[in-house]
Amino acid sequence: MTSPDSGPDWAALAEAFTPRRRIFVDGDWRDAVSGETFATVSPRDGRVLAEVARGAAADVDAAADSARRAFEDGRWSRSAPAERKRVLLRLAELIERNGAELALTDALDGGKLVAETSTVDVPGSAAIVQWYAEAIDKLYGEVAPVGPSALATVTREPLGVVGAVIPWNYPLEMAVWKLAPALAAGNSVVLKPAEESPLSALRLAELAVEAGLPDGVLNVVPGLGVEAGQAIGLHPDIDAVAFTGSTEVGKLFQTYAGRSNMKQVWLECGGKSANVVFDDVEDLDAAADLAVFGFLACSGQVCSANARLLVHRSRHDELVALLLDRVAAKVVGDPLAAASTMGPLVSAKQLDRVQGYVESGRREATLAFGGARLHTETGGSYQEPTVFVDVPQSAAVWREEIFGPVLAVAAFDTEEEAVRLANASPYGLAASVWTDDLRRAHRVAGRLDAGTVSVNTVDALDVTVPFGGVKQSGYGRDLSLHALDKFTSLKTTWIQL
Repeated sequence: MTSPDSGPDWAALAEAFTPRRRIFVDGDWRDAVSGETFATVSPRDGRVLAEVARGAAADVDAAADSARRAFEDGRWSRSAPAERKRVLLRLAELIERNGAELALTDALDGGKLVAETSTVDVPGSAAIVQWYAEAIDKLYGEVAPVGPSALATVTREPLGVVGAVIPWNYPLEMAVWKLAPALAAGNSVVLKPAEESPLSALRLAELAVEAGLPDGVLNVVPGLGVEAGQAIGLHPDIDAVAFTGSTEVGKLFQTYAGRSNMKQVWLECGGKSANVVFDDVEDLDAAADLAVFGFLACSGQVCSANARLLVHRSRHDELVALLLDRVAAKVVGDPLAAASTMGPLVSAKQLDRVQGYVESGRREATLAFGGARLHTETGGSYQEPTVFVDVPQSAAVWREEIFGPVLAVAAFDTEEEAVRLANASPYGLAASVWTDDLRRAHRVAGRLDAGTVSVNTVDALDVTVPFGGVKQSGYGRDLSLHALDKFTSLKTTWIQL
């Protein structure tokens, strides 16, 4: 199946692909209580990969009960930090060892380029698990300065049972973003993967048990959002929900918390990131390269995608020409093919959604490139990269999150106008600034409403720094030590001496 020169034979592996498809609760596989299933369809060719157990409220009840028992008896929550570290390091090792299978799973299930899942997503996921494992025995509590007559300590304690609800664009990585810090802190977890791409999360749960994670600590309930997702949000014995997905659904989780047990809700939601290019940029080629990456990575299905490009009027035409040359060179095709540089969208439904925005953009702006459905004969969900110029602020392609390979470009004349245009959005997840003036970089970065501002790059990301947004992009942070804030509570113990 492999060649020393070319790596795995992905097409052959795809033919032999046999995914896990049942619910994982208390360390074992089971069918949905209802006996129902749902189809997970490959956007590569429209074929059904598997009929997956359709978890709903009764299955979430079973998963939450299992997680609660595991938490209360202390099999994980009260285990020594060194033991939790050992298990998570072993899990990181198993992710790497099973990397080809996991990479293929997300390529088939989510349409991601296997060239990227195998070199970025899988090793990145293993590295994140390893990083939180290494952090476990390096976190200390505090002693408060209350004076000589008392001893006051502040310690971090796990919250209890965490519900994690993740999106379909990075199925393995998004699971790890939630699971690694939640498990490192000692919590038990009920995970609901996206219905469009549930398969790698199920395999991850199996690997976690192989690594030594006690039964019941991690439970995975695939299913529909309106059934399994809602049940997690409303469950009275789930103490917190960590959610990544749309702003619309994020707001629903806030209402679920209010209707149930007032559980903590941590949201990482939509985005419409601005990429601002000033006139003093010397290396316009680099700006063009990364502008393309910023809106086409993962076929544009990224919450922090730089989907709005703001260019100083004096450099607008030059940058757009460079950008269009690069976009035209993209090869949209089979995510398993070495020649492909962009894969399909996650589903036919998402392709229809993007096409609706393309038609809207044709009426409201100037189509500079693309816009077509591609490879319709394959049964897959392929969208041509699409660039609109002369886009007014009123246009839907400028205002709304499309979650597809669509870029809206506009010109600006002054720094003040650039900041105003960039901030004129209900979202505030990320932004990018291109300038060779260090003072301008500091000044503009400080004024942009965004959780991350990347200067002379786009979408800067590392496990050591927090990721999250402001406004309707949500609150709370993934990655870094700050992610542990979502999954722990602070306890003060006061001893009168």
